[in-house]
Amino acid sequence: MTSTSGAPDAILPDEIPPPVSDAELPTLRRRIQGVLIATQILGGLGIAIGVALAAVLAKDVSGTEALSGLASTATVAGPALLAMPLASLMATRGRRAGLVLAYLLGALGAVVVVVGAVVDSFPLLLVGLVGFGAGSSANLAARFAAADLAEPDHRARAISTVVWATTIGAVLGPNIAAPAGKSVSGLGIPATAGPFVWAAGVFVVSAVVVALLLRPDPLLTARALTDPGAGEKPESRSLRAGMRAVRESSQAQLALVTVAASHTAMVSIMSMTPVALSHHGAGIQLIGLVISGHIAGMYAFSPVMGWLSDRLGRLSVIGLAVGLLAVAALIAGTAGASHTQTAVGLFVLGLGWSAGLVSGSALLTDSVPQAARAAVQGLSDFVMNTAAGLGGLAAGLIVSQAGYGPLNAIAACLLLPMAALAVRGALRKA
Repeated sequence: MTSTSGAPDAILPDEIPPPVSDAELPTLRRRIQGVLIATQILGGLGIAIGVALAAVLAKDVSGTEALSGLASTATVAGPALLAMPLASLMATRGRRAGLVLAYLLGALGAVVVVVGAVVDSFPLLLVGLVGFGAGSSANLAARFAAADLAEPDHRARAISTVVWATTIGAVLGPNIAAPAGKSVSGLGIPATAGPFVWAAGVFVVSAVVVALLLRPDPLLTARALTDPGAGEKPESRSLRAGMRAVRESSQAQLALVTVAASHTAMVSIMSMTPVALSHHGAGIQLIGLVISGHIAGMYAFSPVMGWLSDRLGRLSVIGLAVGLLAVAALIAGTAGASHTQTAVGLFVLGLGWSAGLVSGSALLTDSVPQAARAAVQGLSDFVMNTAAGLGGLAAGLIVSQAGYGPLNAIAACLLLPMAALAVRGALRKA
């Protein structure tokens, strides 16, 4: 496979993967997955360390609780803004280049957050949090990297295994936020900014691991195996080609709606649950336990969702996602002062998100040509994060005007297009 001479987006000679035989593929798959799992743990740790105290830091710097919610909005804005440029880079240079860039931007953002905290600048803090959110872009893109070389009937399991690895970092992160804060005492850095110092280091380590060990590049290798001439057709890898691939595939459209609707419903409900709990007398410790249970539902059972997606089919698990998310909205929305019922609702919400993300990501990868996959996957992450960011902003307004119960009802309504497309897909398949 040769590159196109003079083309601005052609694959560089040193990026062309070496030939891989059928006998070497199983070993290569395991090695690539191992590297992705390791970086997913590290990346999840870096994100969770910072997110644990982002709102508190924003409150301290801004001097008001009213602006603290902008911290979560900024961290969601990062992945949304980076999704399309990252997809373009990966489509041209492969997964390794994109993941390294995302982790390094996350590290740079974390450093800017620390500087903003030291100089007491809220605008600078928000800029840093947007950059810090780029670390999430790397973790999101890693699930698609796991699918690049996976066999079609094991693709969902490959995705879910990498998603599951995030559990380790997500659980450890908040627990080491306090030691991270203490570690910067005496350096003139606020304790609430200490976690971002650690996050910057973790992201740099992640970037180094990817740069050194994610070889050969899984996307470029998969492309070479599927279409040996792909390196000579850069137009087939463009973002325009990716959008065209989605327009031409009803399955890809269903996958895109599934991922976006699942993520938006989850973020909208989850982001306002601590507020609803506090209104009913829950303390910080109880709120933390409820959110921990929610995170467990999101990540810990993703291998089960991957296995079901491969065994029963993507459409069946998309239907399961609709059911779980709807039930979660019903349970949480009618919980009232019952903290136990709210916790159950949030756990089921996490399960529904996991089912939607894993099955939707696998279906999206199945439904478009190999050359266009990176662009389509980037489009998916852009739509998902943009919709969730808007959903998170709207959720606060809905709760302030109508309450937590109506918010859950509105979030459940977001599932209707997803359900309609899934039914249409099932009828066509039948």
